[in-house]
Amino acid sequence: MKNIKNISCIKMFFIILLGTITVSCSEDDDAEIISATPPGKAELVMPQNNTECEVGDVIANMAEVAFEWNEAIDAERYDLLITNLVTQEVTQRPNLTSTSLVVRLERGYPYSWSVVAKNAGEETTSSDPHKFYVAGEAGSNNAPFPATLVSPASGVTVSPVDGKVTLTWEAASADIDGDPLTYTLFADEVDGNQEPSEEWKGLTVSTIDVEVEPNTVYYWRIETRDGKNSALSNTYSFRTGDNTSSIDGKVVSTSQEILDAISVAIPGENIYIRGGDYTFDATIEINTSGSAGNMISLLAHPGDDTRPKFDFSSMAENSSNRGIELKANYWHIKGIDVTKAGDNGMQITGSNNLVEFCTFSECADTGLQLNSGAANNTILNCDSFFNADSTLENADGFASKLDVGTGNKFVGCRAWQNLDDGWDGYLRNADNVTTIHEDCWSIQNGYLKDGSVSGGDGNGFKTGGSDNKDLKHNAIYIRSIAVGNRYDGFDHNSNRGEVTLYNCSAYDNGTNYGFGSTNPLEKLTIKNSNVLGEVGSINATTLDVTNNSWMEGVESSVNDFVSIDYSELTGPRKPDGSLPDVSFFHLESDSDLIDAGVDVGLPYNGAAPDLGAFEF
Repeated sequence: MKNIKNISCIKMFFIILLGTITVSCSEDDDAEIISATPPGKAELVMPQNNTECEVGDVIANMAEVAFEWNEAIDAERYDLLITNLVTQEVTQRPNLTSTSLVVRLERGYPYSWSVVAKNAGEETTSSDPHKFYVAGEAGSNNAPFPATLVSPASGVTVSPVDGKVTLTWEAASADIDGDPLTYTLFADEVDGNQEPSEEWKGLTVSTIDVEVEPNTVYYWRIETRDGKNSALSNTYSFRTGDNTSSIDGKVVSTSQEILDAISVAIPGENIYIRGGDYTFDATIEINTSGSAGNMISLLAHPGDDTRPKFDFSSMAENSSNRGIELKANYWHIKGIDVTKAGDNGMQITGSNNLVEFCTFSECADTGLQLNSGAANNTILNCDSFFNADSTLENADGFASKLDVGTGNKFVGCRAWQNLDDGWDGYLRNADNVTTIHEDCWSIQNGYLKDGSVSGGDGNGFKTGGSDNKDLKHNAIYIRSIAVGNRYDGFDHNSNRGEVTLYNCSAYDNGTNYGFGSTNPLEKLTIKNSNVLGEVGSINATTLDVTNNSWMEGVESSVNDFVSIDYSELTGPRKPDGSLPDVSFFHLESDSDLIDAGVDVGLPYNGAAPDLGAFEF
């Protein structure tokens, strides 16, 4: 019994001892637990971002720069990181317990700096970086900030679109000294250091499309120059994947493929035509309609440098030999050149169509005509020129005429040297229709391609007219120009409707305005318009003619204009199809035509609208 008792006591002792040790260890472990919450982000105070910083003492070419930042939540220490953006040398000051420090840096360089906030454990949070200059000696030129590469990011794989990849970087247009900056792109398959092509030098943009091969590694960087100094960005690399296409639709490259695609087109479909010449000997009929939400599109291929040209020169001259007959609704036709049709280059009898950035030239009748109830069509950024029939009496640039419907609109269109009129609005079997002309230019109509006088009427804009001189074509002209036309710039022609001209210009026409008193307009409104030379006739049953260059004490002269050379109006369009930038009829800074208009609901600069098609 005695031995058993002793053994029990010994067991009890060890149990108590073990429990004591366990409790002791547990208490020590609790004391060592550290929060894993990351610290907040330090807010940088000075040097401020994208500025030339103030410096302290200067010794040799080193200057004292004071850094300061706000405390970060739950931060106990900070690492200060400073990078010379030209040499890429990094200056580091680790484990700081204060929120400010003075550091000596080499002068004449751009830098970036950031602060890493650290807690008691291993959690860190980096601030947003700031850039700054340390100015060099007085009168010296500072090196520019290097560009920051944005896309493609380094190490990513990019799928080329139509064999191209877009490179994008961030950079200012001028440096801290006010010097304009240019950029040179280095991009190659070796190391990003190979000699760049000439087209990649002296860039002023911050994005560029480059041609690439699929499944290839490329290296790229940007050199920034201010005319004296330069700075290189980091070098990024990216891999290209398989080539993809931007084309969502059917691609055609022969005349028969075009005809076949049109014949089976369905709503919402896109048909893309490769650049080049296409010959047709019969009219292209478009009969299948799209819908409001699903137009059918016939488009120039966006990847080609040349435009598709539809050549109908094998056609005989005949009123039935039109180039394209658009009888359907809801089509978008863009980027096609139509030439030498036996009648109209394009006749539209459908509605709600958009014809954009097309040309119509040397056809035996009007380049583009709307009739037979065609309504609510928009003709955008199109040109019609050198159209003439063999009898030399009847071919216009554009026409919304005869039995046309209402609501058709011409925007940004030009008509020049057409045998008859630039625009013809003559009606037959239609009445009280409205056509809008916005930013349209009518130039030297009534003259042939070789400059000789034609047998046509030669009006810039023929607003209307009819067989019995009783039909109304309500014509609206906004910022439109009639210059050098053989007869009237803006013509009445027995139109009995309402005609409105807002901010229009006329110069060097046979007669600038021809609104007669016989079979007069029901109403004529002319506001904010200018005429250089004799105005012509202005008559209507009701007149609302105010704030124009020939009235109310305003006088128009050559001295009001930067240029009166209208030959530049027929220059090349911009790549997107919009009208070219010109100096013609732009106002001089001291012209009394500036702010002489009245608000008619159109945008303007200054205290009031200017007179004419161009705001100063």
